[in-house]
Amino acid sequence: MKDLNKKTLITISGPTAVGKTKFSIDLARILNCNIISCDSRQFYKELTIGTAVPSKKELKAVKHHCIQHKSILDTYTIKDFEKEVLIIINNEFKNNDYIIMSGGSGLYMDAVINGLDNFPKTDDKVRKQLNSELNKFGIEYLQKKLNKLDPLYYNNVDKQNPRRLIRALEICISSNKPYSSFIGKQKNIHEFNLFNMAMNIKREILYNKINLRVDKMIDDGLLEEVKTLIIHKELNTLNTIGYKELFLFIEKKLTFEQSIEEIKKNSRRFAKRQITWLKRKEDIIWVNNDVTPEEIKRNYFDFK
Repeated sequence: MKDLNKKTLITISGPTAVGKTKFSIDLARILNCNIISCDSRQFYKELTIGTAVPSKKELKAVKHHCIQHKSILDTYTIKDFEKEVLIIINNEFKNNDYIIMSGGSGLYMDAVINGLDNFPKTDDKVRKQLNSELNKFGIEYLQKKLNKLDPLYYNNVDKQNPRRLIRALEICISSNKPYSSFIGKQKNIHEFNLFNMAMNIKREILYNKINLRVDKMIDDGLLEEVKTLIIHKELNTLNTIGYKELFLFIEKKLTFEQSIEEIKKNSRRFAKRQITWLKRKEDIIWVNNDVTPEEIKRNYFDFK
């Protein structure tokens, strides 16, 4: 039961390219509130085209927090994000009844909603060694390593996400305990209401939207953006879809056409994993991507 006297954090999730950005902006304008970006790739000012950062016009229409406010050379953890966002939310609620948090980075959104467990400190040398092993031996090497050190977490983790594999492994190695032994120990208790919604669309339409968006990114100059970043390609931040595939083209390991097809394929796979992640959750209201912000306001918020 929601407390009508409380403010409300609205979270908008969904697979990549489903239309979260436009919908969030339209809803924010109706509710007269701001938006927090929950896309971990949009935090970095050096990444624009390949991360589908909202346009200047969109950013001008509604105030956005946590977009291109960090450098790829900065250390910015999920814990940092959680702390920053809770401060933003509390400040915004001094003047507004709502704030929207929108994006496809499920772990970051969960950190704000549910809180983070207290993990032990890790050694930077361990992370560097794991990144080196990833580059030298491939992701399968890390998968086998995690399966040996923490089979419980291995069965639940996104095995194609190197950042999550490396994070779990650095905890395992630094603490000499399974990563899973630290999970589920802490939950946030909020002084505001939560309204969690997720957007979806027919799979074939979504995949076509993804393919078209990749083509547009290429037309907008993604290759040129990637060329400016190749000197930093070892950074974990850049081991991400749209960048890692074009690094391979620049290094003559793939043709240009092959790299574009890899971006599309990896984006489709990522979208599928996002949907799977979200469908495990019980507190999400699913809506079709053609729902209007007016409908959402009328059906869920006009009672306030």
